[in-house]
Amino acid sequence: MEQKRGNLVLFQLGFRPFFLAAGIVSFLFMSIWAALYSFGWAYTFPRMSSIHWHAHEMLFGYGMAVIAGFLLTAVGNWTGQPALKGTGLMLPFSLWVAARMASILDLPFTPWVMLICDMGFWFLVSLAVMKPILRVKQWRQTGIMAKLILLGGANLAFYAGIMGWFADGIRWGLYGGLYLIIGLVLTMGRRVIPFFTEHGVGYPVQLKNWLWLDLSAIVVFLLFFVWELLYPGSKVSAHFALVLFVLHILRVSGWLTNGIWKRPLLWSLFAAYFFMISGFLIHAGSRYFGWNPFLAVHAFAMGGIGVITLSMMARVSLGHTGRSIHEPPPKLTVALTMIVIGVFFRVFFPLAWPQDYRLWIGIAQGLWIGAFGVYLILYFPILTRPRIDGLPG
Repeated sequence: MEQKRGNLVLFQLGFRPFFLAAGIVSFLFMSIWAALYSFGWAYTFPRMSSIHWHAHEMLFGYGMAVIAGFLLTAVGNWTGQPALKGTGLMLPFSLWVAARMASILDLPFTPWVMLICDMGFWFLVSLAVMKPILRVKQWRQTGIMAKLILLGGANLAFYAGIMGWFADGIRWGLYGGLYLIIGLVLTMGRRVIPFFTEHGVGYPVQLKNWLWLDLSAIVVFLLFFVWELLYPGSKVSAHFALVLFVLHILRVSGWLTNGIWKRPLLWSLFAAYFFMISGFLIHAGSRYFGWNPFLAVHAFAMGGIGVITLSMMARVSLGHTGRSIHEPPPKLTVALTMIVIGVFFRVFFPLAWPQDYRLWIGIAQGLWIGAFGVYLILYFPILTRPRIDGLPG
């Protein structure tokens, strides 16, 4: 019995296979992207440019793996219902792996394999997340369910674009996916960052939140999202972005306390939040002053999504394997510091010194690869071995 449990330990809960695979894909696919962009390696991807491959795989490959791992694990805690595990977890994971492998094979049928596997993965994960929520009528999770559904639509739009079915599908898919993931991260960040901070700094503190600000941020982000998709390049979305920057600066000002700087699993969350909201400011600047719009994209993607997902994977993996979240592996600080420094090279250095753009990107790529390399070394044994307290999970 114990041997059987050991063989299936990787599929005891959703975070285990998906957080491990997310780290592997992040490391390998960024290495491929560095070879293509910084070292001039020539390679043909199925019906898409290398830039579109990079964007799609970081959003719908890496990003969706982290989202799946987090939600499949969290939904059991939220609802008290059994979480997906064992052979039931193997199927969506296998489909996700097949889609990632297909993405680097330039064969005539590859886009179809990617489409079928990616959408099958999304459907099974959505079903596993939404079914227990609906069963217990936990309507406060409606926003998360809606974003999960729309993420499937965004990925489908991307595939419709590369198949030639929808002329604007690639843009709708990639930018829709980016902003939906940012919206999901902001939603979860509003819940967990103040909670983690109050329970993690080691002294009593009550952080400030304002209902009017929460509601305003949701409404303005929705306007920004819709306007940016329907009217790309419009200054109206820049106005919304500037308002979002101000709103989120006010929000995070109510969360700051000195104790966060001593905890890598806290300061990394605040760093990610800062990078995300700086993305709104840079987006506005791209319309007002002609700044490079891809700097805003990477403030969101590398700074926001990249940093917060690495931090959350590290935290969740500790907590759900019986380890203390207050005592992460010492070398984890190295990984988090590398990716944070990498954001400065990818976003802020090119903004200040655009003449060395390719150099900054190359350094940022190396720091990302290094950060996830350290993560894999530290967390491979944590994710593949049973809980240290002997409990299931």
